[in-house]
Amino acid sequence: MQIAKDTVVTLNYQVTDPDGNIIDDGKNPLVYLHGGYDGIFSRIEEALHGKNAGENLVVKLQPEDAFGDYDAELVRIEPLELFPENIKVGMQFERAGEGEDADDMLYTITDIADGKVVVDGNHPLAGVALVFDMTIAEVRAATREELAHGHVHGPGGHHHH
Repeated sequence: MQIAKDTVVTLNYQVTDPDGNIIDDGKNPLVYLHGGYDGIFSRIEEALHGKNAGENLVVKLQPEDAFGDYDAELVRIEPLELFPENIKVGMQFERAGEGEDADDMLYTITDIADGKVVVDGNHPLAGVALVFDMTIAEVRAATREELAHGHVHGPGGHHHH
C-alpha cells in the first residue's frame, strides 16, 4: 500500500544533527496518521507521500522546518524567590501565555546562581538542523475512529482521551 491521505504510517527511524550526533535513536517506531493531521513535520510528510513500505528516505530539515530558530528573547532571568525551593537545572514548567491568542509555553531551567534563575522558552532543539533517516515499516488504511479523532489508535498509537 502506498502512503496517501488517511493512511497510518509506521517508520523505523533515527534522527541526527548534521555532524552525525544522535538526537533520537528511534528505539520505538514512529506511528502517525498521514494527510495533514500534524503528527509529523510537514516536510517529512511531503517527502513520504506516495512512497511504499520498505523504502528508505533521508530528509534534512532546517531549523525553521523543525523546532524553529533560537529566539534569545525567550530566555529570561527571574528572581529565585519566585520558584519553589526544590528546583534544579533541567526542570521544566509551563507558563501561561499572555493575551487572548497566546499559547502556554514550556520553559526549561538552564542555570541557578546568585539568587537568580535562568529560564529558556526555546525548544531544546531550536536552531538545530535535523537529519531523519527513515525506513517505512508499514502502511495501512486508517480506521474510521482514527480519522474521526485525527490520530492513530492501537499498538504504538494513542489509546485514551
